[in-house]
Parts: sequence; structure tokens; C-alpha cells
Amino acid sequence: KKVKALKRTELCEAVIGGFDLVVSRTGYTGEKMAFELFVHPDKAAALWDALRKAGEPMGMKACGLGARDSLRTEAGLPLYGHEMGGEDNFSVSEAGFGSYVKIYKPWFIGRSAYIEKEKARSGIVARFRFTDKGVRMAHNGDPVMDAKGKVIGKVTSCAIDKEGYLTGQAFIETRSAVVNTPISIFQGAENLSPVAPATLETGDRISLPTPAVVVSRFPIS
Repeated sequence: KKVKALKRTELCEAVIGGFDLVVSRTGYTGEKMAFELFVHPDKAAALWDALRKAGEPMGMKACGLGARDSLRTEAGLPLYGHEMGGEDNFSVSEAGFGSYVKIYKPWFIGRSAYIEKEKARSGIVARFRFTDKGVRMAHNGDPVMDAKGKVIGKVTSCAIDKEGYLTGQAFIETRSAVVNTPISIFQGAENLSPVAPATLETGDRISLPTPAVVVSRFPIS
């Protein structure tokens, strides 16, 4: 009963199938109805086996890291080291979760540093989708450009969505992080050799950026 009564982001302690659990109405896939189970490490393997056995008649299957990454990317959720923290030290607000930071609360360790960084912030993580299917995968660090060819940021994640399009997230200038804004991405740019346009001859081939569009960051509310 306690688990069924949970609202989104709430948690409770419960004994299910003989396991002492902390159950939270959260998830890393974007599903509206999702739960995460916390169990003592010594019981983790047994819980996994019990879940597999209970779900087998319903067709439940285990999924790998790639499947999880596709789901969380499509849902606009961050991965630490990509859309949050990492080499660029992206802050909570740069990751798109600034509304969760309550600077008015007392005993806010790091308030001054956070406010100072916010004053200088000019970008935010946005979600994008390539316009066409069958394009090359974008990778972390690939440059993102606006409609005029100006570099406005870089890709942080990319995966295949349920409709077969490549979708991803990128840290870009705030003014470009608006739904339906056309952008383009140079996949694998670090492996491309620079070519001076004046040296091109008939029949030469050059790599062009691939068109994409900014889409809603969090498609599931």
C-alpha cells in the first residue's frame, strides 16, 4: 500500500518478497511510472534473481547500459561527466536544473560561488534531434553551430530514439536553446582534415555539418 501511494520523487521503506527495501518513485528512463529499489549490498544479487524470475512470465528482460543511455538521453536526463560536472565543471543550472537551487535557504554552503558563476553563465544544456535518419552518430565534444555557421557549443551525449532518429544533448548558448531553433553538428570533427576552399577542384568531397533542431529538453512531464 505504501508503494502504491507514492507520488513522484517520494520514497518509503517496505518489505517486498522478503527483502528490506527503500523504494523511490524515481527513475533514469523518463517513464512516468518508474521505481528504484535500494537494498543491502549483500542482498543485491538475490533481489536481482527474484526480480528476473517474477518478471519472466510478463516478458521482462534485462537491458544494458546502451539501452539505459538511449532512454535517459531521450528523456533529457543528465549523466555526470557529460551534462553535469566533468571537465567543463557544468553547474546545476548549466545542466538545466537551476530551479532546484534555493539560494534563499540558510546554511547554503557554496552560495556565493554559485551566484558568481550564475552572473557569468551564458549557456545551458539543450536537447536536439537530427533532421534525417541514417546520419552519423555525434560524440561528446563535437561542435554545434547556429544557422549562420557560428560555433555555439558542443555535444555532450547522443543516442538513437524510439523512432530511429539520433537525438542528443549539447551545451549551447542560452539564446539558441529554444525549441525549433535550427542548428547543425559536425560529427567527428576532430578527425577531419582542414581544407582551404580555394584549393577545391571539381569532384572533390568535403564534410559538411549535419542539420538538426533543438527540441524540448524534458518531453515527459
